[in-house]
Amino acid sequence: MTGTTTNSLLDGYFAGQSLITLGHDLRSARTTSAELVEYALQSIARIDPIVNAFVSVNADAARAAARAADAELSSGLDRGPLHGIPVAVKDLIDIAGLPTSCGSATSFGGMATHDAEVVTRLRDQGAVIIGKTTLHEFAYGATGDRSVHGPSRNPHDPSRMSGGSSGGSAVAVAAGMVPLSLGTDTAGSVRVPAALCGVVGFKPAYDAIPSSGVYPLAPTLDHIGLFARSVEDALLGYRALTDRPVDTALHDDSHSLTIGWIPAKDVADSDPRIEALAHDLLTRVGFVPDTVHGFPGWKHHQPLFEVFTTLQSKEAYEVHQHHLDHDRNLIDPEVLARLDSGRKVSTSSYATAHEARGQLRSTVQELLQAYGLLALPTVPVVAPPLGARSVHIGSTELEVRSALLSLTSPWNMTGTPAISIPVGTCDGLPTAVQLIASAGDEHLMFAAAQALESAAR
Repeated sequence: MTGTTTNSLLDGYFAGQSLITLGHDLRSARTTSAELVEYALQSIARIDPIVNAFVSVNADAARAAARAADAELSSGLDRGPLHGIPVAVKDLIDIAGLPTSCGSATSFGGMATHDAEVVTRLRDQGAVIIGKTTLHEFAYGATGDRSVHGPSRNPHDPSRMSGGSSGGSAVAVAAGMVPLSLGTDTAGSVRVPAALCGVVGFKPAYDAIPSSGVYPLAPTLDHIGLFARSVEDALLGYRALTDRPVDTALHDDSHSLTIGWIPAKDVADSDPRIEALAHDLLTRVGFVPDTVHGFPGWKHHQPLFEVFTTLQSKEAYEVHQHHLDHDRNLIDPEVLARLDSGRKVSTSSYATAHEARGQLRSTVQELLQAYGLLALPTVPVVAPPLGARSVHIGSTELEVRSALLSLTSPWNMTGTPAISIPVGTCDGLPTAVQLIASAGDEHLMFAAAQALESAAR
């Protein structure tokens, strides 16, 4: 039940490569950014027809950027750990000169005229943008299989879902086509595909990475996040993209933490094998997982996912009302139905959900004051088959979307940083544990995540 899955056919050049190693090779002239871009392009050409991670690959621009990065390094200008590194970007983030399709056949006004702020930061750090990745239409789905560009596929089993909505970005890293990619996370859209595809997925605190130039879904819940093959790489990527101070090195003081363990069953139905893998890994590392009883323990007893859905539905409807008015015949029927449901959310219902969110934030803040970190599984099931709309946990049948997002969406309501780390496999497919911290305590979260990652290998 534990271990790692491998598929050499889907292992691109960057499988097993860390940003630290790549950086050393660049700076010692053992490789060049131009060579790394060619390796990325070759990996994409071989693997992407199987997994559909990329919407577009801008080879000419990437080669030009790589040549410029190499020239800067040769002249002594070093922009940091991402200098010369190929990076992929989710296709709802604007890149000047490329269309932002948002996975939809609807009209988005053609080519982007300006880079999103996060893209500007990537370029300022010397990163080379290789292309744009597949997403669930409008980023409004957890399955990753509703897009005008087709479904992104899980590299561990291409007949399975990648998860979504940032499925292409997760797949691009999991299959070794790039070492780092950007996604967005409104309900779990980074952490869910990271968990299902077996990579690290990090959702920073709300607004820690600026969202200017990123097409919204639900503005009070949207976060920009990233995918990497290791915790250290995720930290390096995050530090390059945020203005908020983050410790430059990982610390080992996290081992003294008593972690608040949230039983998955207190939030949603979950496969007990997945929960056991996550809990056992915490114990094996030496953490003391202290069970949090009665989570969320707040006065509003409406299920958490219903509260979340009320907030997201109304905001998504308002963001996409113009598409519903003018392009509804071009929207995937499943996404259309979800958008239309937001029309029914009253102002008073939204206000009640907003109040409930405030209570949840207070509860989580109290827990994080009592514990350094909180932990629970990232996703309660392994990757379902493509096209599935229900999943079984024991004898219980669940709707796929709500199951996939049930353990991740609370942390979008609280806006707290959260990271997903692979812990092993169940039925041959990846599983993951999720850590949650207070904003400002990211160094503890990354340190604990690295300890878990080392033990899971």
